[in-house]
Amino acid sequence: MRDVLSQIVRWWEAGERFGLATVVGTFRSAPRPPGAAMAVLGNEAVGSVSGGCVEGAVYELANEVVGAGRPVLQRYGVSDDDAFAVGLTCGGIIDVFVEDVSRETYPELGEIAASIERRRPVAVATILSGPGQVGARRVVWPDGPDGPGSSSGSLGSDRLDAAVDDDVRGMLAQGITGIRRYGAQGERRLDDLQVFVQSFAPAPRMLVFGAIDFAAAVAKIGKFLGYHVVVCDARPVFATAKRFPDADEVVVKWPHDYLSTVQVDERTVICVLTHDPKFDVPLLEVALRTPAAYVGAMGSRRTHEDRLARLREVGLKDDDLARLRSPIGLDLGARTPEETAVSIAAELIQLRWGGTGRALTDTSGRIHGDSIT
Repeated sequence: MRDVLSQIVRWWEAGERFGLATVVGTFRSAPRPPGAAMAVLGNEAVGSVSGGCVEGAVYELANEVVGAGRPVLQRYGVSDDDAFAVGLTCGGIIDVFVEDVSRETYPELGEIAASIERRRPVAVATILSGPGQVGARRVVWPDGPDGPGSSSGSLGSDRLDAAVDDDVRGMLAQGITGIRRYGAQGERRLDDLQVFVQSFAPAPRMLVFGAIDFAAAVAKIGKFLGYHVVVCDARPVFATAKRFPDADEVVVKWPHDYLSTVQVDERTVICVLTHDPKFDVPLLEVALRTPAAYVGAMGSRRTHEDRLARLREVGLKDDDLARLRSPIGLDLGARTPEETAVSIAAELIQLRWGGTGRALTDTSGRIHGDSIT
């Protein structure tokens, strides 16, 4: 829903009534992940649920749902015979939940949008099928330093709400979107009630150290991939917003000092582009002791061997050093800053989804895998 949020909020604020289709489940080579959305208002449609394969069918269904006022869970795939469902040419299968949205049917939408805009984590749990009220919705905010998180709306019973709240906060902490199954009263030993949980966590951070031309290219592609990008360097003449227009933040500080003050989580990406021992050794000493998803460092193989020796001298163990991706990026033969940024981005994507890094024409089986981070 994030991709269409600005448009649907405008419709919602204007008092319009429209259809919202959300991918809630995928199988095999589905082109869009759970959470991808398409919104339909009359003859206008925004967003995508399949990259074009079944958009026409979903458009028709969304208008039907608005007319009937009842949500629908619809499956699309290669075996579809429905006149409206042309099937997924990629061979995958998607489950799409289509609901009627207005101020009356979705009163929480404004508050959800405000939380996302303020980078406050929020999740939406919706009953898809089962003995509960299909389309019932509960909005959940995480626990924080000031106390337990809040919730609004209900899925039908206090016991079900409590069970879902507990699971949703765990999913939200990891930025996970997906389906959970319960009994009608929240029993975890039953699975006849499907609840779709869509997590809206703040964008993961990409921390780029070293205010060089390569950093500008990495910041640009990091922003394109959806990261909140920070560029940090101790030299104020180089670390300027003008030189890094794509960065969300430009910080003038010694890299290791800055990293010591930042909350690094399992989604954070750290790119060390300084390739200068006085900067990167103390920085990597801190970085490799964090839970960051990725720590990469630029430099030649000779620089890498020297760097490893220095890091061992300051007490890092082989298990710590094994996390270091150096030389940074995939072997694409990159030479320019832009090409190097692509190789780094390719490695991030490979590690996130478990790809081989080989040409697809030389592989077989599924194209789209499941996230491994």
